[in-house]
Amino acid sequence: MPGTPLLESYAAGRWYAARDEGRPLLDAGTGEEVARISSSGLDLGAMTTYARTVGGPALRALTFHERAGLIKAVAKHLSDPATGIKDELYDLSFRTGATKRDSMVDIDGGFGTLFSIASKGVREMPNDTVYVDGGLEQLGRQGTFVGQHVYTSRPGVAVQINAFNFPVWGMLEKLAPAFIAGMPTIVKPAAQTAFLTELCVRRIIESGILPEGSLQLLAGSPSGLLDELTVQDMVAFTGSAHTAGLLRTHTNVMHGGVQLGVEADSLNCSVLGPDVTVDDPEFDLFVKGVVAEMTVKAGQKCTAIRRAIVPTALADQVVDAVSARLAKIAVGDPRHDDVRMGALVSLDQREEVRKAVQQLRSSAEVAYGDPDRVDLVAGDADRGAFLSPVLLRAQRGAVEPHDVEPFGPVSTVLTYDSLDEAVELAARGKGSLVGSLVTHDPEVARTVVLGLAPWHGRILVLDRDDAGESTGHGSPLPMLVHGGPGRAGGGEELGGVRGVLHHMQRTAIQASPAMMTAVTGRWTKGSPRHDDGVHPFRKSLAELRVGDTIASEPRTVTLADIDHFAEFTGDTFYAHTDPEAAARNPLFGGIVAHGYLVVSLAAGLFVDPDPGPVLANFGVDNLRFLTPVKADDSIAVTLTVKQITPRSSADYGEVRWDAVVVNADGDPVATYDVLTLVAKTWPQDA
Repeated sequence: MPGTPLLESYAAGRWYAARDEGRPLLDAGTGEEVARISSSGLDLGAMTTYARTVGGPALRALTFHERAGLIKAVAKHLSDPATGIKDELYDLSFRTGATKRDSMVDIDGGFGTLFSIASKGVREMPNDTVYVDGGLEQLGRQGTFVGQHVYTSRPGVAVQINAFNFPVWGMLEKLAPAFIAGMPTIVKPAAQTAFLTELCVRRIIESGILPEGSLQLLAGSPSGLLDELTVQDMVAFTGSAHTAGLLRTHTNVMHGGVQLGVEADSLNCSVLGPDVTVDDPEFDLFVKGVVAEMTVKAGQKCTAIRRAIVPTALADQVVDAVSARLAKIAVGDPRHDDVRMGALVSLDQREEVRKAVQQLRSSAEVAYGDPDRVDLVAGDADRGAFLSPVLLRAQRGAVEPHDVEPFGPVSTVLTYDSLDEAVELAARGKGSLVGSLVTHDPEVARTVVLGLAPWHGRILVLDRDDAGESTGHGSPLPMLVHGGPGRAGGGEELGGVRGVLHHMQRTAIQASPAMMTAVTGRWTKGSPRHDDGVHPFRKSLAELRVGDTIASEPRTVTLADIDHFAEFTGDTFYAHTDPEAAARNPLFGGIVAHGYLVVSLAAGLFVDPDPGPVLANFGVDNLRFLTPVKADDSIAVTLTVKQITPRSSADYGEVRWDAVVVNADGDPVATYDVLTLVAKTWPQDA
């Protein structure tokens, strides 16, 4: 079609248009040409080199908080009504066959994922470039040789090869964790819907928010891209198991150290519990869930319910109820207000789904719909890739529903007579992204979930209590992992900070405490403390240093103190109030102080009472009571700055203090971390 734009790639700092005409990309609903696509002549080696030499160093120069802040800024820019970008994306999304509701899942879902992961990056990661993983390991008896696991950024590139069904969300959910991890990204969208991804990337690049080289776009064939990757690079693939198999056999994956993460075909299931009756709210929840997963995105979701596993006694009622709801689904051009299910992404995709349905029919009968005919509210059934929702009912012992994935609005009802059989049917999918169980029986929930868990990356247990807030069977959430074992690919994405760490290298560091402190930026037990005579609570964030310390004078804990605390708080546990009973307890041997009394008295030993840069105490972590404090024993506390985390969005930061309380013999009686908010400068108008 004359005038149809040729999609451009963003490579090595500039937009690149291929020299050939490219191949056409068609509107899923009308068959009209939307754009053309080609990557002919694109220098893929230059893209990977640019990512490593320009994008990577720019990202690694930033802290986790700074990277997260940029991701949040992108989310704000894309979603801000003033920019008009969201409306642009919605308008173009219609041409992928998506309804407005489908576009909300893809576009708004993508924006929400950016916000969520950015928030996790700030709240759960340090304002640093090193992430400390787990506790310190003492490797020697004297404490002069210790071990610590840390995560650091890889000097490589993250390549994402995405599927056609979520051209915005699929790109953004992979971009955010890689970016915060310090890895530049090359996006390769599926051709059918690449025009929507290209628009989103173009608007991000135009904003100038992200460092140059941290995001590039390959619009067209990725042939040869894996040849340019090396041992520090990663590939995240979403698509068919067949293509995943080809990627797995690439020499750079097999022998070159390139890490490949796969999200592939997934025959997800939803199980209706045997406790549910037709009159229970769980019955309706199950039916609604199956219908939603069949029709949202026209069933083109890697998380859609392909197998509905129900008690034999309820099979007829389930089929009737699902069919009745499907009959109310208006199919047609997604631009039409009454349409609830749009088109498949292409005519070729429709034919693939029809072939899959034909395979399923060898052991199942069609209970609703006609794969060869559809009644449309609006649109052209010949030019648009429209398909009726199809519900099948499988015979007992059917094999095909566990092997054939119809990537469209198709689901198959299977029956079971025992929970063991239900679990066995679910497991025959050979590994899935998500399974769901609809039940109101706790014992059923435990039995089925423990049976399904080895075969699924995520499990939703749905009942009347959580239905009001549930996001549904098919919605991956940015704070939870997304992926699945076996047939589903074995990959793992999202999961909050887990998704970030997935892109980083975990290394075990062995060193002296002082060297460990230098490496991690976090005070390590056994490393030097600094006492310059100034109370650390008098120092602003700009003045504090890791290792700054105050050691208190001792205080005697009297029996009167213990009695008063017991009476005042109501904590009259016998170890604090009954001398004879306390003496019989082998752990105490007499009256001992309350642990919380010890911690309270310790605070009085180190707190500076006057107004100053310490604005608030917001908690303690890792509190442990190690040795009982008996009446008339004395305690003292040493408080040391363990970690300093400035907040970029506030005039204060967080300070983590290491607190050790000892008795008169110098034995630790309590250890914990004190968490405070400290002004960046003091006085604050300085």
